[in-house]
Amino acid sequence: MTAVESRPAGVTGATHAHRPFGARVGAFVALTKPRIIELLLITTVPVMFLAQRGVPDPLLVLAVVVGGYLSAGGANALNMYIDRDIDAVMSRTERRPLVTGMVSPREALLFGIALAIGSTLWLGLLVNWLSSALALTALLFYVFVYTLGLKRRTAQNIVWGGIAGCMPVFVGWAAVDNSVSWSALVLFLVIFFWTPPHYWPLSMKVKDDYAKAGVPMLPVIKGNLAVAKQIVAYSWVMVAVSLALWPLAGTSLLYPVAAVVLGAAWLKEAHGLYARAKAGVVGAKLKEMRLFHWSITYLTLLFVVIAVDPFLR
Repeated sequence: MTAVESRPAGVTGATHAHRPFGARVGAFVALTKPRIIELLLITTVPVMFLAQRGVPDPLLVLAVVVGGYLSAGGANALNMYIDRDIDAVMSRTERRPLVTGMVSPREALLFGIALAIGSTLWLGLLVNWLSSALALTALLFYVFVYTLGLKRRTAQNIVWGGIAGCMPVFVGWAAVDNSVSWSALVLFLVIFFWTPPHYWPLSMKVKDDYAKAGVPMLPVIKGNLAVAKQIVAYSWVMVAVSLALWPLAGTSLLYPVAAVVLGAAWLKEAHGLYARAKAGVVGAKLKEMRLFHWSITYLTLLFVVIAVDPFLR
């Protein structure tokens, strides 16, 4: 029996069924990890503008956004179902619905499966079956390859597990063009190389949590300096790959200029983190979360430029 299945003190087997309706609804929404999904949608919709070379059908965008949310939400719910034992151990996840007992494991499992099936049918029937298949592939990869296969076994978990988070660019492009282009592949690779240096600063901050839960995140295994070196390496590759979109997609000059400026700001933060780690700085002075927060801003602004660029050609 896992730590969660034994339930925290004061939570009985029937407690979740007697909580206020609004709190229960909020708990199921929390299972989908809405804040993470916001980031996925930021990378999906602008790609639709790029594929359309203008404004895509608003109803198509709405269908993709809803289907994408349901698919990613299903993956996240199943992730919480599988990880409920380690979520109970880590302080950053101890308030999740399965840990508190607001939602039972069986409910979370059925909810995740329902979202997976519903999103696949939604995208297939209202968008096209290629985008549906791509979204389902991302969901299955996140659940079976990352959560069940990599997360508790290798320090490279976030590197290869991040592939699931790259798939929305393919879904967005396929929704408009019913195909996958070289431009979409470039953006896939941008997110692939963005993911580790985005997530590793956060895992540096909470590495004691991961160590306590037995999850071999890279900062737990290698230490801050080794992680900072890899962050710098991935950051340079990411910025270089981002520039490949210019000739492949035939963008205006706005995109390469923005990619260079945003990339330079990213590299400044990455090298700053490396310098502090090399100097042996620890604790709050390491300021690892500066890069984590900037990484979200970087990706958001880069994809906003991608959405705007077709109107400047």
